[in-house]
Amino acid sequence: MIEETVNAETQQVISVWVRDPRIQKNDFWHAFIDYEICLHTNSVCFTKKISIVRRRFSEFVWLRQKLQANSQLMVQLPELPPKNIFFSMNNGQQITERMKGLQKFLEQILQSPLLLSDSCLHLFLQSQLSVPKMEACAAGQTHYSVAQAVQCCGLRRFHSEEDLQKNLSMSCDSDSDSSECRDPELRIKDLAINKAESTASLDLMGTSQEETLSCSCGSI
Repeated sequence: MIEETVNAETQQVISVWVRDPRIQKNDFWHAFIDYEICLHTNSVCFTKKISIVRRRFSEFVWLRQKLQANSQLMVQLPELPPKNIFFSMNNGQQITERMKGLQKFLEQILQSPLLLSDSCLHLFLQSQLSVPKMEACAAGQTHYSVAQAVQCCGLRRFHSEEDLQKNLSMSCDSDSDSSECRDPELRIKDLAINKAESTASLDLMGTSQEETLSCSCGSI
């Protein structure tokens, strides 16, 4: 009985939620939907135990392609929700189905020890880097590392590597006492309690984020 209790306490858990779809406008004619990805874990695979980022469908497509290429076909990756040419940003049911499919995709990805070692996955889940910057960071072509990119997640999106280096000292990790670092934990605990409700809730016309958040940081 004691041994079972110890095993239960030391079991590594990775919880992920995809929620809160929002319409983001590039300009008058172009818009897209992004989704909030919340991660809560005690796994040693992750530098940061709690994180919240936003990603759009095309970035999920990029992630799957990179994971498939990097794993050299040693892992059969789950499929993403199908791309619907009739997909409408005004159709709540379509958005909810896509959101559920994206969450299922991540849940299956996070069950693979091989994929958990991929820097692209960590940058996708725990940084706000754009796709080109994630690729450069994972390839070691930036002045900052994957770990630094992850640690600065939650700050404003940096527009240059100089901005990143200047603000690394302000990066908040899971051990910080600042209120900014505690907020994500409170939000994720709330999600854990209300997971079923939050998955179905939509906020399509909510306040748009400050012009496509993006924390230009680097790799694990």
